[in-house]
Formats: sequence, structure tokens, C-alpha cells
Amino acid sequence: MALPHGLTTGTWTLDASHSEVGFTVRHAGISKVRGRFTDVSATVEVGETREQTQATAVIKTASFDSGDANRDGHVKSADFFDVEQFPEITFTSTSIQSKGDDFDVTGDLTIKGVTKSVTIETEFHGIAVDPFGNTRAGVSGETTISRKDFGLTWNAVLETGGVLVSDKVVISLDLAFIAPQA
Repeated sequence: MALPHGLTTGTWTLDASHSEVGFTVRHAGISKVRGRFTDVSATVEVGETREQTQATAVIKTASFDSGDANRDGHVKSADFFDVEQFPEITFTSTSIQSKGDDFDVTGDLTIKGVTKSVTIETEFHGIAVDPFGNTRAGVSGETTISRKDFGLTWNAVLETGGVLVSDKVVISLDLAFIAPQA
């Protein structure tokens, strides 16, 4: 299957300073907490077709940032990510299915030593050349996971019923990639 217009073969590298890997989780059943990871690396090995293309990413768990130092410390602890024992979250694509210029990227997501297949619904935003001569491609995507599926089971029961942290976590991606140099 053909690639989107202008997407050349080779290794496209994540421009982390113009990208974000974030999450949203419901807190106490009444609000949403958002956060992001600040240390992310990724590549897309673009082949002649989407079937020959593979994406990989590495997220440093210690880079978790929700804007609250106490919460961040707890999430980095053994109750959640256990960053000392599990310093990375990884993703490796296994298939890319076309949806026009958009696509579903299915792959193996590993969190806290547990690997599960997830599908990220993505939107391709096109290609542009920046003022410095770099060819860039933009993509955004989203997937929802069960944190319990990855061994992230800590929680607290509320007096009113329910739990402090929802099981459902929405992962959102806004990514910019730089084309291989000719």
C-alpha cells in the first residue's frame, strides 16, 4: 500500500522538542488529571510501503510529569511505574493499516515488564520544510489502555464509593518527525 505524499523512505527521527506524549486519567471519578513524559525517543523506518514501515519508541518513566511533584513521586514509585526497576516504556509497531492518509498503528506496548498489543488511531498532518531546510512530518494519535492490564493496580477506595484512580488511561500523541538527510 502506498505511503502518504512526500513521505520518503529511510529513518525519520522524532523531534522531541516539538512533540508530546501525554495521558489523561479520571481522578476520584469527578475530574481528569493530565500529564506527559518529557524524555521520549522514537523513529519511523519508512519502507517502500506501509507494510514495510515500522515505528519504535522509548519513553523514560522517570520523565513522568503531571505538574504536581507529590503525585509525580507517587506515580514513579513501586505503586505505579517503579522507575528504578522499569526505567522504560517501549512500543514497537507490528502493522500499519491505511485509512486514507490516516492509519491505525498496531504494536507491542511494554509497561512495567508487561507487553500487550494496542492500536493507536492516528491522523497524518502532512509534510513541510522548515526554515532550516529540514523536512518534517506531523502525526497525532490516541489509544486507551487498562492500566491494570500492565500491572498498575494501586488504588484507594473512596468513602462515597468508587476509586481514586480510574483503570482507563487515554494516551495521546502529537509528534513531529524529521526526514532522513539525503
